[in-house]
Amino acid sequence: MPAGHPQKILILKPSSLGDVIHALPVLRLLKKRFPASQIYWWLASDLLPLLEGDPDLSGLFPFYRRRWKSPMDWLVLIRSIRQIRKKKFDWIIDLQSLARSALVAWLANGTLTVGLDDFREGASTFYDVTIPRGAADVHAVDWYLKTLPQLEVPVHWEFDWLPLRADILAGIQHKWHPGNENWIVLHPGARWPNKRWPVENYGGLVRELISSGLPLRFAILGAKSDKALGAAIHTAAPEHCLDLTGQTSLSEMIEWIRLARVMVTNDTGPMHVAAALDKPVVAVFGPTNPSRTGPYRQIQHIQRADLPCVPCMQSKCQNTYPLECLRLIRPASVALEVIWRMKAQTRQGG
Repeated sequence: MPAGHPQKILILKPSSLGDVIHALPVLRLLKKRFPASQIYWWLASDLLPLLEGDPDLSGLFPFYRRRWKSPMDWLVLIRSIRQIRKKKFDWIIDLQSLARSALVAWLANGTLTVGLDDFREGASTFYDVTIPRGAADVHAVDWYLKTLPQLEVPVHWEFDWLPLRADILAGIQHKWHPGNENWIVLHPGARWPNKRWPVENYGGLVRELISSGLPLRFAILGAKSDKALGAAIHTAAPEHCLDLTGQTSLSEMIEWIRLARVMVTNDTGPMHVAAALDKPVVAVFGPTNPSRTGPYRQIQHIQRADLPCVPCMQSKCQNTYPLECLRLIRPASVALEVIWRMKAQTRQGG
């Protein structure tokens, strides 16, 4: 067991968006337990806006992924490691637990290093304390939280997972005037093509929900690469849809999700944002395992086909009938789940 209160703590969890969201409860609870401590985070450069100005952080160390691949940039990396070492961290908590993050943890030369025992790339050999996952279907959030009892930090849920960014919300109101309408947020993109529910089904979902008679509007979120998907959904009901693909910053995306009544999404990082905000999530799952990385505390509401190949955990579909696991999930069934979640939210006073 660690002795005394740590003055400085470093969390290593550079990416991806969903994984960083999963790790935030560790930050919140560390700060609750040790309010005088200085906590820093090693974070991928493209995710810096997520945690810039976070009330529980004293600073960020950017991780530039491409620079690890080029010897010409290694001097910059060495400089960054030196800056980390100068902080003389008491605790280093590696929640990435791959060779790269474990090497940073070791070079940071903290007093105590804690990491996850993921059996990948030999990362655990760099740690003083390793945290096994336990059962194969333990959710990532619960696994990360297992680090805290080892540090005599109690686990509870009396914290704000993603604090409101009032300035960002005000900017959204000025740019898009969402008002108090019943917004359904749609996120049709995903990194793996075989995690994307067919875009025509998203269009069908919009039509199904409009035909229910509920006064709804739809905000379509996504990256610039999702613009074709956004445009296709928008054509299903232009007067009801606001296509925001490629137009929002990371912080604006988060606040749009906070505005929504329900989010319908594939297995993506923004799905985890909605779960962290305690927004009702209707997530469509195909090749991946929701037990490990589904919407936290909402896995019972996922949409998933009952096929022998599910989950295959493959980035390319090998089925004789391509994307059968996603095509079997019909817009009508997703619409029923959305309406049920909205009614349940109303009953609860949300």
